[in-house]
Amino acid sequence: MLPHFFDSVVQLIVKTSTDLPPDVRAAMRWARGQEESGSRSAQALAIIAQNIDQAATGEGAICQDTGMPTFEVKTPVGANQIWMKQQIKAAVAEATKRGKLRPNSVDSITGENSGNNLGPGTPVIHFEQWERDEIEVKLLLKGGGCENMNIQYSVPTELPHLGRADRTLEGVRKCILHAVWQAQGKGCGPGAIGVAIGGDRTSGYVEAKQQLFRTLDDVNADARLAALEADIMGTVNTLGVGAMGFGGQVSLIGCKIGVLNRLPASFFVSVAYDCWAFRRLGVTLNASDGAIDHWLYRDPAVATVPMMDQAGFQRTGREVALRAPLDEATVRSLKVGDVVMVSGPAYTGRDAVHHHLMSHEPPVDLGGSVLYHCGPVVKKNDDGTWTVTAAGPTTSIREEPYQADIIGRYGIRAVIGKGGMGAKTLAGLKEHGAVYLNAIGGAAQFYAKCIERVEGVSLLEFGTPEAMWHLQLRDFPAIVTMDAHGNSLHKDIETASGENLAKLA
Repeated sequence: MLPHFFDSVVQLIVKTSTDLPPDVRAAMRWARGQEESGSRSAQALAIIAQNIDQAATGEGAICQDTGMPTFEVKTPVGANQIWMKQQIKAAVAEATKRGKLRPNSVDSITGENSGNNLGPGTPVIHFEQWERDEIEVKLLLKGGGCENMNIQYSVPTELPHLGRADRTLEGVRKCILHAVWQAQGKGCGPGAIGVAIGGDRTSGYVEAKQQLFRTLDDVNADARLAALEADIMGTVNTLGVGAMGFGGQVSLIGCKIGVLNRLPASFFVSVAYDCWAFRRLGVTLNASDGAIDHWLYRDPAVATVPMMDQAGFQRTGREVALRAPLDEATVRSLKVGDVVMVSGPAYTGRDAVHHHLMSHEPPVDLGGSVLYHCGPVVKKNDDGTWTVTAAGPTTSIREEPYQADIIGRYGIRAVIGKGGMGAKTLAGLKEHGAVYLNAIGGAAQFYAKCIERVEGVSLLEFGTPEAMWHLQLRDFPAIVTMDAHGNSLHKDIETASGENLAKLA
């Protein structure tokens, strides 16, 4: 029974996790060309370009958050879908064991990580029969940061800066514009969105994610929707959100819209936001043995064009060297916009660590420390040591309820993350003398190379993404976006882009 099916699915997972498809590469190359040399967005896109090439060359995860694997499978009539589902799950577990997927399946009641990306509801697998004598398997890897930026509107509704959105295509347009604006840097822009008009709350979100299986350069078969997609792409990049929410010319690289019938009483606009690390590939398999006949979205016979046709991240000589542990005077000398190069010890901390520290003493002395919002992909070596294979930042806003308290209680001087934090954290930074450093979301290979070694690990019972990893950094680049004087680039960009949004109403 299909002896090559398992290996084919493993190949699909590995390639999807490590090598962006040509249409996404082309869009990101275009985005890079739109930004002014030396700008914050240009610097971010240079790191992203370098990371894309590093991931493909070394077969490492493009982003450490390999997301919730979503498979769309089409099979001939009579195919054994039960067996295929078992094989897909086994392939996911194998790819996780190889370090191509981060363990991301967590029990929603206990918080326990399964360790192999398997559990109720994970991975997501949708089957459909068709009359062709071949098997099609498509895969989308969509991380938690951009998943959290998904949004669903029930119209009519009032939208900030845009006014009322009615049950019209113009109302849909307003919802889409608002969806891109509200994501700011938290969804690792420039992003791409899939949109569903209509359906119910469940089918709308499913259809929105289905739209992400389209290529960025296709044209909608429905002329009305094609016109709306073109209109969005012609206006949305005037918002000024930019890469990582740093401000800039490109906030969106794709908009794909579908439509479903709805109930008379309901009108939903569902938006699935995806990040620049738009990981989506597919294969067609031989129905007799499960071997790969063709790749979808890419042609292996055509050489991949490197992103680094220009130089990657380049130092300007204006970077500020920081060596942890940090003192208050050094931190208070920093200001928004400074590019820093961080060296020395740092500790990772995500949701579980922050919650733990609110009621427990830390396992290490955090005085003067650097806390990195990161859930890395790690590999345990034969001698019992650990190696980080992917280590980009996670979205920081989830820690807003805790961060200021933890900074004040334990003397943390710098927090590294992405997307910025809110008013409570900003006040805490000012009061206690600390800064927020924005790293480039998704650049997991780039930042893994800035980690000299793993010194140890605490709280491993939380699972590898949520544990506190003791890292030794070397020249880890980031941008000060919230300083110890009450200044926030994120607040400034949100205000300015909100004013631009109002002009599009």
